Amino acid sequence: MLSLSQIETDLVAAIKSKQQALVETLRGLKTRIQNEQIAKMKELAEADIVALVKSEVKRRKEAAETYVSGGRAELAEKELMEAGFLEKYLPPQMSESQIAEMAEKIIAEKGFTAADFGKAMGQLKAQAGQNADGSLLAKVLKEQLK
Repeated sequence: MLSLSQIETDLVAAIKSKQQALVETLRGLKTRIQNEQIAKMKELAEADIVALVKSEVKRRKEAAETYVSGGRAELAEKELMEAGFLEKYLPPQMSESQIAEMAEKIIAEKGFTAADFGKAMGQLKAQAGQNADGSLLAKVLKEQLK
């Protein structure tokens, strides 16, 4: 189960083992979680923390793409390394083939067409939950609805 105390424990271990990149990444994540708790004035549930971690991973991957297109491979590498650290806190992600099976089933059951993409995406997201990347869901669903 993912919690703030788990992240703090991992942060202490990273400090002791002198893994500076991991320390910086976990400190940033811890700060983001604490700021969110302050904003909501309550402890965050595991699902909320997972959503924040997903957001941080996505942000780093987008930054890496920007750095690559700008010719800054060393900065892109740093962002991807940080995303890798954070992905360890996410639940196992579904494969593209698993998502395709789920999408086929939903389309067959409901008779969705390309015009129903939004409705189909809502159903697919509800079934996949936190175990699938939204962009991958959309990609697979678009291929299925052609």
